[in-house]
Amino acid sequence: MIRHLLSGADLDAATATQILDTAAEMATVAGREVKKLPALRGRTVVNLFYEDSTRTRISFEAAAKRLSADVINFSAKGSSVAKGESLKDTALTLQAMGADAVVVRHPASGAPHRLANWVDGSVVNAGDGTHEHPTQALLDAYTMRSRLGRIAGLHVAVVGDVLHSRVARSNVLLLSTLGAKVTLVGPPTLIPVDIPQALAPGTDVSYDLDTVLPGVDVVMMLRVQRERMNDSYFPSAREYARRYGLDGPRMRRLPEHAIVMHPGPMNRGMEITPEVADSPRSTIVEQVANGVSVRMAVLYLLLGGNNR
Repeated sequence: MIRHLLSGADLDAATATQILDTAAEMATVAGREVKKLPALRGRTVVNLFYEDSTRTRISFEAAAKRLSADVINFSAKGSSVAKGESLKDTALTLQAMGADAVVVRHPASGAPHRLANWVDGSVVNAGDGTHEHPTQALLDAYTMRSRLGRIAGLHVAVVGDVLHSRVARSNVLLLSTLGAKVTLVGPPTLIPVDIPQALAPGTDVSYDLDTVLPGVDVVMMLRVQRERMNDSYFPSAREYARRYGLDGPRMRRLPEHAIVMHPGPMNRGMEITPEVADSPRSTIVEQVANGVSVRMAVLYLLLGGNNR
């Protein structure tokens, strides 16, 4: 097992499958009366979040607590970071406190990689800028495997704001490693031309959602990250929804077995309509539940399962 999880590129097929298999075992804990395992008793996990988060932070906290680890939640707001403390000095503070694992979300791409050089414990990337979010890709893959029985051979359409999406990058890397075919769909302004070849050479690009939908097994809608947009990437929200939003008629163009995913949070009515988000084809709530199991597996394998 690897020491850190910083990128989808860190995972070969065997390691990724090991995490998914372990997550399936961890999922059984959720059905117990006492939802706890003693696997990481005595270990300390720090959640170091420099950006706002709901699902990811709570998911990692729940995962660590279910494994009986001690959890320290560190928010940049209200800490010495607000006084100008550097990431390195914060890392040295965590090192002095004996952190066994640091789960970090940071607005700067590459920050988790720097952190991994400064602490002795394991570092898990919970999202760095517009770069990557590997545990989201793992929980997405786990959800696909749970719903469709496999990942190899699936055709996955990743739709929307690819330019600013760390989820898209990690999913392209991981799904390609596990044998799925990925097509990126969106307006030309939101799909950098170098991304497909840089991440996975077999990745396709399309600017026409309607032509792609009938041939996919999974359609993964991405949030339009307007907070990261300094320029106008499309004429209007209404025009974006008309061209690239997933509504009822478009959902009915999908094969009967196909599923709809979204990493959240959603812009309902823009990239996805309530009819689709709340339909039986949607796995959005499942993805949140699966996130706890997958993050339990990651923490267990990094801190316990490899007997470091």
